[in-house]
Amino acid sequence: MPSLKIKNITINAIIFDFNGTLARLNIDFQQMRRAVFDLISSYNINPAELPSDHILEIIHHVSGILNTKSGTAALSFTSNAYEIIEQQEIAAARNGGLFGRTRDLLARLAACGIRTAIITRNCTAAINIEFPDIVSYCPVVICRDQVKNVKPHPDHLNKALNLLAVSPDSSLMVGDHPLDIKTGKIGGTLTAGVLTGNFSANDFLQSGADIVLPEATDILDMLQ
Repeated sequence: MPSLKIKNITINAIIFDFNGTLARLNIDFQQMRRAVFDLISSYNINPAELPSDHILEIIHHVSGILNTKSGTAALSFTSNAYEIIEQQEIAAARNGGLFGRTRDLLARLAACGIRTAIITRNCTAAINIEFPDIVSYCPVVICRDQVKNVKPHPDHLNKALNLLAVSPDSSLMVGDHPLDIKTGKIGGTLTAGVLTGNFSANDFLQSGADIVLPEATDILDMLQ
């Protein structure tokens, strides 16, 4: 049976990011950010004074600020912010789609005895639109709304590793964003950056990626 080795380590499991890695990345994050910032401004908070961070972390930060004054306001803001995000994620999913060989990639890895999981900061509804038969190809799929702390927090990756019953040191985290590399490094896995998103090989190497691939399906060419 073919196996996968990286740096002389036999890989028993691969954890994939979703958008930009297994599916086309067509979420307009700038538009999403503007919409959430408009909402933040309506709560009399200046977005320019907030830490520069990813949108989910900004929402969490603002919710904390509001909670010191009004728990009701914090809950209202969080609910409205996530509604904005989910609407845009679902709209993008309806106009998106998997990369051509994604199903073949997951099926062949399974046939080789390599376990797979998907962890994503996207919502479950959007993932199911783009990949309705996802559990037939990947039994462990953990979306944003299924964990308390999303990647790069180790809880997200650790939940996947626990469900797969694998050790991080024989696992590979694959994604199209340096955040995925950070996730893997925090969680103790090997890491691979793929160039199907918005980042260059140099971006991944500077983030500490163990390997960089043109696309996720190139993993199949590494099977021995």
